[in-house]
Amino acid sequence: MKHLKVLHVVRHAKSSWDNNDVADIDRPLKSKGIRNAYDIARRLKLGELAPQRIISSPANRALHTAIIFARVLEYPLPELEINNILYDTSTERVLEMIRGLDDACKSVMIFGHNPVCTDLVNLFIKSPVDNVPTSGSVTLQFGVSNWKEIDRSNLDRQLFSFPNGEE
Repeated sequence: MKHLKVLHVVRHAKSSWDNNDVADIDRPLKSKGIRNAYDIARRLKLGELAPQRIISSPANRALHTAIIFARVLEYPLPELEINNILYDTSTERVLEMIRGLDDACKSVMIFGHNPVCTDLVNLFIKSPVDNVPTSGSVTLQFGVSNWKEIDRSNLDRQLFSFPNGEE
């Protein structure tokens, strides 16, 4: 079956905890996180898995990760969306956002945080993962034409892209 909807769930890259005076939303990425984000984005580009739409949490670490992916995937930076639902939220709210996407969009990449990234992925895959690691990307391909219809029963394919072979 042709995959009609593709959801990329990306957890932000590794962030720094070096400065206790920085608010959680403003925490920056570590150098290792930046390197891992570039590595995963390049893998997705090689697999021709560029999304039509990118949506990020407003948190600095998620937004910086999204910008890295957008550059590598040659996605227009002015079209990168920021959505507060992806920060400090519930899996249900993120799922509601995804199911509310315009059906003209065939593929979307969201950048968020754990535990929501892992919980969201586990809603769809048959063998749950313990953790989507930082910079980890999970691509879910569904055989439906409507975002409202995505669920475990119509998941056709899954692809994990984790840094350093983590799973």
